[in-house]
Amino acid sequence: IEFSVANEATHVSIKIYDITGRVVQTLVNEKMEPGIYQRSWDGRNQQNQQVASGLYIYRIIAGDFVKSRKMILLK
Repeated sequence: IEFSVANEATHVSIKIYDITGRVVQTLVNEKMEPGIYQRSWDGRNQQNQQVASGLYIYRIIAGDFVKSRKMILLK
């Protein structure tokens, strides 16, 4: 997942949800300086267990910016 922080330091949150809306993993939850960043998800949940193949949604929140995207996990 590639994302950027523009202009000033901002708190950024990236969470992955399953299709029922439950949080599977939190990739980012910190204040970040301006720049371009990448984060990878290894297909594991917060308990470090492998999750099933299927449709997942990630949501990026950075200040007033909010965006959700679908992704497919294939094993």
